[in-house]
Parts: sequence; structure tokens; C-alpha cells
Amino acid sequence: MRLLEPYLAALSKFRQEHNFTQQAALRNIRLFAQRLLSRFKPSAVTEMWSTSESSSEETLLCSICLEVFSEPVSTPCGHNFCKRCICEAWDTDGLCTCPLCNRNYWTRPELSVNTLLRELVSQRKLDKKKKCQSMDEMIYFAEVQCDVCSEPKLKALKSCLVCLSSFCETHLQPHLTVSGLKRHQLMEPVENLEDRLCPKHQRPLELFCDTDQSCVCTLCGLLEHKTHDLLSLEEACSRSRSSLLHTQAHTLHMVEQRRLKLQEIQRCVELSDTEVHRERAEGLQVFTALMQSVQRRQELFLEELQEKQRLSHKRAQELVQQLEQEICELQKSSTEAEERLSRSQDPLHFLQRCPALTPPAGLKEWSSVSFEGEKCEGSVARAVRELHKELSDQFKQCFKAELRRKQKFEVDVTLDPDTAHPALVLSEDLKQVHHTDVKKQLPDSPLRFDYSVCVLGKQSFSSGRFYFEVQVKGKTEWDLGVAQESINRKGKITLSPQYGFWCIVLRNKDEYKACTDSPVRLFPSAAPQKVGVFVDYDEGLVSFYDTDSADLLFSFTGCCFREKLFPYFCPGANDQGSNSAPLDVSAVETFTDAK
Repeated sequence: MRLLEPYLAALSKFRQEHNFTQQAALRNIRLFAQRLLSRFKPSAVTEMWSTSESSSEETLLCSICLEVFSEPVSTPCGHNFCKRCICEAWDTDGLCTCPLCNRNYWTRPELSVNTLLRELVSQRKLDKKKKCQSMDEMIYFAEVQCDVCSEPKLKALKSCLVCLSSFCETHLQPHLTVSGLKRHQLMEPVENLEDRLCPKHQRPLELFCDTDQSCVCTLCGLLEHKTHDLLSLEEACSRSRSSLLHTQAHTLHMVEQRRLKLQEIQRCVELSDTEVHRERAEGLQVFTALMQSVQRRQELFLEELQEKQRLSHKRAQELVQQLEQEICELQKSSTEAEERLSRSQDPLHFLQRCPALTPPAGLKEWSSVSFEGEKCEGSVARAVRELHKELSDQFKQCFKAELRRKQKFEVDVTLDPDTAHPALVLSEDLKQVHHTDVKKQLPDSPLRFDYSVCVLGKQSFSSGRFYFEVQVKGKTEWDLGVAQESINRKGKITLSPQYGFWCIVLRNKDEYKACTDSPVRLFPSAAPQKVGVFVDYDEGLVSFYDTDSADLLFSFTGCCFREKLFPYFCPGANDQGSNSAPLDVSAVETFTDAK
């Protein structure tokens, strides 16, 4: 259509100069376009498109802009235009005249929306979009016509790369019967046979250079590409198709992997949200209980002080009342004595008239009476101790609940005999291990420890969370934890995260240590009889618990795991029988409230 634009512009100008109506101009333009297209060799697709489109196109064109209607409206005389086109025409001319029938309106008429045309235009746009999408396919798969036939041309059966022509069944016969033509290379009918010739040697492109990734002729293969890797077109096409199928399968596999990862992330987010809500609710409950305990203990403490103060005031008040009463009696006796002294100065008269006065009866000996207020010293410390005991009980319940949650991730761990040091003895169920002074004759293996008396668990973990418990009762030395797959198993080993170990150990009966890069001494409240090991691979967390008290012994945090993790056990040397008790990978006993 780009080729027609100059012609359409010229015809439009011609219409204006000769005062043609829009419909007449449109018909002339279409006739001219059809004549112009007839000068070219039309394909079956072009003919089909032109005949099917021309009848319906004209009814959907605005006679002013010659484009498909945009917001089609109707005038009272029944003609249809784009709303914008007719309004601009009337605004420009200053007169309201129908461009098709020249009917005049004294006042601007009301334009009505043509809903039928609007729906037809919308449908046409959708159809045109679909046709445009399939046009390339229609053209590609269109029938190739015989180059020898006169009109009407028949469908070609084969194309000849030597003759550079396509032939129908009749005109193909010479290539099937004449000996000289039999040697020509025939193929399925295609257009543009010139594109299948070597531009340099004008020979058919029969080979594919895998080195340069280009199609070449046989002469190119003998000359410029003689040292290159050459393939037949069929073989190269087969390889390319196979590679493309592999790429497609790999792409689909990656898509599926990403969908699964997306679902996994969504599930993790949901689980995380659930866990956050649960932890928030439990945390609020615990902290509320703790604050209530503190508040209650504070109130009891203040009430106790207030009661002591009341009792002290009461006792003091009683003593004050007694003292005031005796003071009153003594003052009365003193006043009476003073009166007698003032009555007479004559000694005889004084002795005869003033008998001796005696102190009031019932007076208390106050020198032996002492007053001390209620003792308050130590009240704060005592209240804090009571609070500490109450909070400790609550902490213990909280720790037990925390351990119960960890125990839900229990896994079944068995010992791996292929990794066990030759001096270790494993039970038949592979749950217990202890050291002996006699080494067994075992085949050497890269998996086996040959110096340190250690053994790994058979199960490995590379994601998620897991928990197991080990009974250490009666032992004076042991190592417990996890180790990564690539640890050194030959010679002396160093227990630290730097070398792939996350462990705690017991030495000399009561020396507990966490094997960090700089070992940390641990001080459990009591010697653990059973140790729980919890690992959160994704969080980089390894925690150790005394399962009897639910106390957290130690946690490795911020670990960066990149390999499989295996449970790690070392029962320690037998030490002449003092450390002969086995390490026992026992079943988990979940805490109960009564425990």
C-alpha cells in the first residue's frame, strides 16, 4: 500500500479540482488501485485478500477522511461520518451541509451514534489483527505455481535448482525422462530459487559450513572452506533441529523449575507468616505473664512493707499511750507536793500537817523497755529472690515449649560403619558406639577416620531443619555435633567451624566447651544426661540442649552451610574402662507438663 500513496494523493487532488463526490472518488481510487495491482504478478493469497476485503471495506470508510470510521455518527439525512470529521468540516465551512447529499441544515443537527457501524468497525479491527498475524504463514505456505504454464497457472510439483524454475506435473516430465535433465537437482517447490544459489559461484547451496555457520556450494567447500567442518544440509538441519529441541526442552525444564521454586517460595512465605503469627501470639502471652508476675510481686512487696509499717506504728502508739498516762500521774503527784510545800514554813506544822507522799502505784520500769521498728533490711533482696524463682519456673516452661517445637523435627539417625574408626564398636542397630583398645582390621576408605575415634551419621541434610538426641550418661568424654561432607578424615582433626565442624565437647568429666574458633567454656546447671542437637540449615543455626532441663547449652548462629551436613559422634577413648559407656542415639522423649 506504500506504493499507492502517491497515486492516491494525486487522485484525491484530482477529485477536489473536479468536484467529485467522495463516493465517486473512492470508486475511482479503487479502480485505479486494482489496475495498478494487475500489472504485478498476484499470488493466490493477494487475490484472495483483495476480493474478500474490497466489498466490506467501502462500507466502513468515512467519506471525508477515507479511513475506517472512528466514532461513527449519523446525520438526519442518514449518511455516516467520523464524529471528528463532520464536526471539523462544519466548523471550517461555517455551514452545516451533508458532504454526500449536500442537504443544508439551518441549525447544527444532533448527531446520533451509529452503534451498528461501531460494532462492525471493532470487529473488523480484531479480524484484521488476526489476519495480519497469520498473513506471513499464509504467504509462506501459499502454493508455488508452475513457471512454464500460461494463465491459469497450475500448482508446481517440483523446483529445479539448475533451471531455477518450478514445474507442474506435466512440465516436470522432461526432468524425469531426458537423461541430461535427470541429473538436475529437484526439490520441493519453493519461491525465490535465486536465494538458493551461491552468490559467488552460482551453484546450488548444498553444504553447510559448521565453522562459519553458513550455507555454501560444493565449489566453496573445495576452495575457501576446504579446511572447515562441512556437513550436508540434511545433516546440519537435523543437528540444528535436535539442538533446538534440546534447547526447547531445557527451556521448558527451566520454566518448570522456576514455577516449582515460585511455589516453594510462596509456601515458605505462608509458613513464615504462620510461624510469625504463632510466635507473636506466644510471645505476647509469655511477656504478659512475666509482666503480671513482676507486677504481682511488686504489689506483694509494697503490701508487706506497708504491713510492717502499720505494726511498727501500732506498737509505738501503745508505748506512747502508757508513757503519757504515767507522765500525767507523776505530774499530778508533783503538783500535790508543791502545794504542800507552799502551805507552811513552820517545821512542826509541816511535819504534823503534810504526810509523806509516795510515787503512784503501777509505774513501769522503762529502763528495761526498748523499741525497735519492724526489720525491713533484706526485704528487697528477698522479694527479688522470690520473683526470680517464680520467673525461673515460667522460663523453664517456656524453654520446655521451645524444645518441644524443636523435637517435632526429629529424624531417624543411624551410624555409618563406613566412616567409623577401626577402634570403634557399633551396635547391630547402628544406634550405639563405644571405643575399645583393639583396632579391627578394616579396609581403608577415603570416608573412614583413621586417627580420631569418630563416626558420622549415615543420613545427610542439605536443607530444612532436623533434630536428634544422644544419651551421654556415664561418660567422661565425648564430642557431639554436625560436620560437613568435605571434612578431613585422615590424621588429626581440629573441631571448629573453620574446618567444617559445629560441636560441643566434654573433657575431664566436667569441662564442657563449645568448639568455636576460640573455644568457649560452658557451665550447665547440671551434668547433661542426654543432649539434643537441632539444626536449621537455611538459617545457619546449630543448637545444643540439655533435654532433661530444656536448658540451651550453646548455639552456633550465622553459619554459612554450602555442603551436606552429617551428624558427628566421638565417644572418646575408653580410658581403661572409665569412659566405656556408649553414645546412644536414642529416640526423642517429648516433654510433658509433669516432667
